[in-house]
Amino acid sequence: MSVLLVLLFLSLATVDINDGCIESERQALLMFKHDIIDDCCQWDGVVCDNVTAHVLELHLANPRPFLDDYGSDAENEAIDRSKLRGKINPSLLKLTHLSYLNLSQNGFGGIPILDFIGSVESLRHLDLSKAGFGGLVPNQLGNLSSLEYLNLRADIEDNLYVTDLQWLSGLSLIEHLDLSDVDLAQASNWLQVLNTLPFLKILYLSGCQLPQVPPPIHLNLSSLAILDLSLNDIENSLGGSIFHGLVNMTSLRHLDLSNNLFNSSIPESLYSLDSLQFLNLGSNKFRGKLSSAIGNTTSAIDLDLSDNELEGPIPITMGNLCNLKSIVFSGCVSNQLDKLDLSGCHLSGQLTNQLRNFKSLKELHLSRNSVSGPIPISIAELSSLRVLELDQNQLKGQLPRSINELTNLEIHDISTDLLEGVVSETHIGNLPKLKVFQASKNSFVLRVSPDWIPPFELELLGLRSWNVGLMFPLWLHSQKHLRDLDISGSRITDSIPDWLWNFSSPFQYLNLSHNQIHGQIPGIPWAMSVDSVVDLSFNLLSGPLPQISPNVFFLDMSNNNLSGSLSPLLCYKLKETMGTVTLNLGENFLSGGIPDCWLNWQNLHVIKLSNNRLNGSIPSSMGTLQSIVSLHLQKNHLSGEIPLSLNNCTDLILLDAGENELHGNIPRWIGDGLRKLVVLSLRSNKFSGYIPDELCAIGSLQVLDLADNNLIGSIPRCVSKFRAMAKFNGSMGTAISYVIGAGTFVATIVMKGQMLEYSTNLNLVRSIDLSNNKLSGEIPVEVTSLFELQALNLSHNLLCGTIPDRIGELRSLESVDFSVNKLSGSIPESMSYLTFLSHLNLSFNNLSGVIPLSTQLQSFDSSCYEGNQLCGLPLPKKHSANVAIYNGGGGNDNEFEMEWFYFGMLYGFGMGFWSVFAPVVINRR
Repeated sequence: MSVLLVLLFLSLATVDINDGCIESERQALLMFKHDIIDDCCQWDGVVCDNVTAHVLELHLANPRPFLDDYGSDAENEAIDRSKLRGKINPSLLKLTHLSYLNLSQNGFGGIPILDFIGSVESLRHLDLSKAGFGGLVPNQLGNLSSLEYLNLRADIEDNLYVTDLQWLSGLSLIEHLDLSDVDLAQASNWLQVLNTLPFLKILYLSGCQLPQVPPPIHLNLSSLAILDLSLNDIENSLGGSIFHGLVNMTSLRHLDLSNNLFNSSIPESLYSLDSLQFLNLGSNKFRGKLSSAIGNTTSAIDLDLSDNELEGPIPITMGNLCNLKSIVFSGCVSNQLDKLDLSGCHLSGQLTNQLRNFKSLKELHLSRNSVSGPIPISIAELSSLRVLELDQNQLKGQLPRSINELTNLEIHDISTDLLEGVVSETHIGNLPKLKVFQASKNSFVLRVSPDWIPPFELELLGLRSWNVGLMFPLWLHSQKHLRDLDISGSRITDSIPDWLWNFSSPFQYLNLSHNQIHGQIPGIPWAMSVDSVVDLSFNLLSGPLPQISPNVFFLDMSNNNLSGSLSPLLCYKLKETMGTVTLNLGENFLSGGIPDCWLNWQNLHVIKLSNNRLNGSIPSSMGTLQSIVSLHLQKNHLSGEIPLSLNNCTDLILLDAGENELHGNIPRWIGDGLRKLVVLSLRSNKFSGYIPDELCAIGSLQVLDLADNNLIGSIPRCVSKFRAMAKFNGSMGTAISYVIGAGTFVATIVMKGQMLEYSTNLNLVRSIDLSNNKLSGEIPVEVTSLFELQALNLSHNLLCGTIPDRIGELRSLESVDFSVNKLSGSIPESMSYLTFLSHLNLSFNNLSGVIPLSTQLQSFDSSCYEGNQLCGLPLPKKHSANVAIYNGGGGNDNEFEMEWFYFGMLYGFGMGFWSVFAPVVINRR
């Protein structure tokens, strides 16, 4: 206890000699204190008014209140010594502005609460909980009419009691009332009095021996948020009225009725409490079946129904309780729950052994939560389990071998967790009914015998990101009914075995991507399921393109070493209608021209032929693909003009033909016909002529890249019609989401001087790049209306005039490059408003004046401003001085510099004049 608390204690309490302090020495300390000049407002636990210096609050709770059963004797003795003891001195009455008094967790040894406390009428907060007070609670506390908080919670051994609670009716402003373990057995009017407190929000009456009294006709406790009536032996006669009154308690969040004598069914009125988060009905005798209406308590976080006599199945509506973090049914007669679905309910915490109580559980769905920790070994006791879905959580540790005891298991999904370790026959070798095993995106190592034949016949198998070994697992050969197989990223360095295509059931989904599979791709059989998916990307596959089944919906063979012509794939069986929607052949070594074989590929939405060695012109038959939404032809050697037939592809969202050898004018029909374009990239070609005004009609355009061509003329002033760059429009996002969902969709965009790839985040990108052309004229002021623009690159052109004054209104700009032009004038002050700017280049223009001050503009390297006549940071001082002289300067230093400037100018003029004129005067010839 601090010295200041000791002195305060000596002032307010009287102490027996046996309690430690000798009386004569106590008096000596008080006399010593009397002569010390001391500010009591600085004492620990004392709070004063900042203006009047009146004492407002006394915080005298024991700072170390709890005895530790496991602590040392010395520690427990120190805690006990820290308690205040003795009696409360009536001098407290002199603190006429006291509003807060806390004496909790002290040791006043069973003395009664003194009557005079009821005279401190300014009190709003009174906490005497567990302070060792005993005997009868004085009625004078009812005089504290300003009281909002009263806590008299006792220890049972204190014998604190009340015979009549009528005094409580004087506390009309009370909001928090705690009388837990105060004996109210004789207070027969307890419920009637509580019914008169209109502002009561928190009520704790746990262990109060509440008498069974006739309830009031109307129970009016509608303001209650917390109600604790536990440990009171309440029976149905009183409980019925309480339950009936619950209907009006619409703000109730916490209800504890545990350890009573209720022996009816759980009242339906409980399930109408929309705000209820904590419900404890444990240790009663509730009986009957649990109502399906429990699913209405959707705010519930903690639910305890343990130690009752409930029976029958647990309702499937429990799956509606998506906020639930703890549920306890232990000790009930029956836990007949067939299915528990809490998928996507934001659950956290760990799986506990309490799951073993649901012996009849057949389906457990806990997908898409934040459940952590290991899978408990006791899960094997759910012997009836057929479906176990624990995917998309944060489960850690190894897969328990006890899973192998779930012999009825048909569907087991633990994908997208944090599990690791070895999986062998001892984990999955005794599951004869298993049909689905999804365990992708974990860090498992598969280790089974080479000749192992599983007892199950799988239909779906997901082992993505596992280490399955260098070879294709031979036991897969026995899975004749396999429809979905994902072994992507599983470290396979084998070639594709012939038996992979010979299953009795055709594949619906096959993903072998992100391995090091080599060799040629065999023909993909025509027995593939309708709308099937085949992903062979990111491997070392070589040779020509295979022939494929028309049933393949999605085909990705990108990022391999495939070579040769497109014809074997595109022109095979020309009379067959191909069902393929997504075709990705990018990042290979394919060569030759694009064949004119597109008439039987009318279902295509996404075509990616980028980064190959294709040459020749774009065939006009591609214009027949009227369902196409994304066309990637960049990084090839294509030449000629963009065919007019593409005007028919009116659903195109992305057109990227950059980094080829295309020439001619940029077609005007692009703006007339392709009104849904979001990305248009024709960079690094040989286009010439003007930028057509018709492009401005594409209001959905978010990315326009015409850089590195031979374009001339001015930037169209109609750019203000690019609505998607001016205002964020959610409908544009819907179109992009459709394309992304259709297949592998990546847009390559130059941002901040770097070539970046965007996919799912493309909807957030707004960019214009017209750099490295021969554009002239001024930067149109209409550009400053594109408020969502993030990147603007006009560098390496012949632009003149000034930077638009309102450029600072483009608050989303992150990258600006106007370098290597003929811009003049000053940098607009408004550029200092570009707080997101992280890339800037204004070098090699004719800009002059002082660089505006801002956090961003001074943070760039000085090279961003070189080749101009600018001054100010971050340029070196010598640049600033020269420009200051040129502009007239200012201040004493500048005046000195100006004097020398004029002196030098006169001196230079004189020397230059006489060096020419003097010989003329002297030598007349």
